Amino acid sequence: MGRKESGSFFREHVFFKEESMNNLRVRKIAFTAVLAAFAVVGSFFSFPVFGAKCAPAQHLANILGAVFLGPAWNVAAAFIASLIRNLIGAGTPLAFPGSMCGALLAGVLYRLVRRLPAAWLGEIAGTGLIGGMLSYPVARFVLGNDKAALLTFVVPFLISSAGGTAIGAVITVAMKRLGLLEAERNTSGGRHGGSR
Repeated sequence: MGRKESGSFFREHVFFKEESMNNLRVRKIAFTAVLAAFAVVGSFFSFPVFGAKCAPAQHLANILGAVFLGPAWNVAAAFIASLIRNLIGAGTPLAFPGSMCGALLAGVLYRLVRRLPAAWLGEIAGTGLIGGMLSYPVARFVLGNDKAALLTFVVPFLISSAGGTAIGAVITVAMKRLGLLEAERNTSGGRHGGSR
């Protein structure tokens, strides 16, 4: 292969990689927006538990984001959803630690082991335990709730996240059986083996 041909091949190969990366970025941005919108709309189907507004749709979104987006984009989707919910009066500041901790831990654990139960466990532990405890300073110093304690929101957050995670488990297992998880990974540049 001559210098001209090799240079042309290199440019075409690099351009294709850059185009693929751009397409992947656009797809991730689009899916992030879809998950955020789903969580916002789903927040209208919520229920109060010990002073917190629990919305299972956010936890379902976190599960899907962990599998298809990874931790960073998943946290971004959770933050956007929480921000919009607060701006339109459909949520409280407690939505931030709850949703974002679950999104982060679900995404990190799924990326590390590539097993669906890792995403489910990450969502429950991230939202219910970590998010629940981090909600204490928010409730105490932002919302002025003097009765709040470190573990006040752990139980309601665990209840909410367990409900959303159960729905997410059913959906992700069904998607896996249909081959949709593997197909998505092949088109999103995933480098790890299949999920189980």
